[in-house]
This record gives sequence, structure tokens and C-alpha cells, in this order.
Amino acid sequence: MLDQIHWLAAVTVLGVLEQAYFLLQVIYARRLFGISPPKTSGPPEFERIFRAQVNSSEYFPIFLALLWQAGLFFHQGLAAALGLLYLYARYCYFMGYKASSSQRLAPIYFSAGVLWILIAVSALGILHYFLSHYVGLNVLQLLTA
Repeated sequence: MLDQIHWLAAVTVLGVLEQAYFLLQVIYARRLFGISPPKTSGPPEFERIFRAQVNSSEYFPIFLALLWQAGLFFHQGLAAALGLLYLYARYCYFMGYKASSSQRLAPIYFSAGVLWILIAVSALGILHYFLSHYVGLNVLQLLTA
């Protein structure tokens, strides 16, 4: 079984490390700008870093759920590749938002597109599972016949 999920697990660990990096950036920004918790406002530079981290954290559970569903029900390799693309887009989003609020737009749109693709392949994989196990219709065999 582990050979069927090792790429998903690796992307998950990379995602957790990325989230930790974003959190560390907020801690450094708090020290740099002298903003103690629980305050969340300050200079625009701090607020951009803080918002980038919070936004990334908000999407992380959605990403993980879709990554694993796509990997388990559709294809592990494709899901892992899309996961890496998503993590890269989120990194670009964070760095762009840190520099300027306008530089966050292209990466956020790209990462949203990757999420939509993960939704699509997850839905296709789950639909195929239900059709083959409960209806007896194997779509893949029909397509290759």
C-alpha cells in the first residue's frame, strides 16, 4: 500500500514545511516591525506578510483533501505533480504579496486553477470508483475497447 501513496506523503510533508516557512516569516516580521501578538495590524509590509500567511493557511486543508482524493482515486503521480505546482504557486504568491499586493494576483489565479484541476480529477476518480464498484460499469475498459 505504501507504494501507492509515497508521492502524496512526500508532497504533504513539503506542504507542511512550506506552511512552517510562511509562519516563520510572520515571526520575523513581527520582530522586525515590533508587533507583538495578538496584534495583526501594523505597517503595510507587515500586514502583507501576515495576510499571505493567513491566506495560505486557509487554503491548505482544501489542498490536502484534494491532493489525497485525486491521488487515491485518480492517479498518484498526476496528483503529486499538481501538488508540487500548487506549492510552487503558493510560494510565488507569498513572495509576491510580501513585495507588493499587486504581485500576488498571477500566482493566486494559477494556484486556484491547479485546485480546480485537482477537483476535476478527484471527481472523475470518485465517479469512476462508484460506477465500477456499484454499477459494474468500468469506464476505462469501455474507452480502451
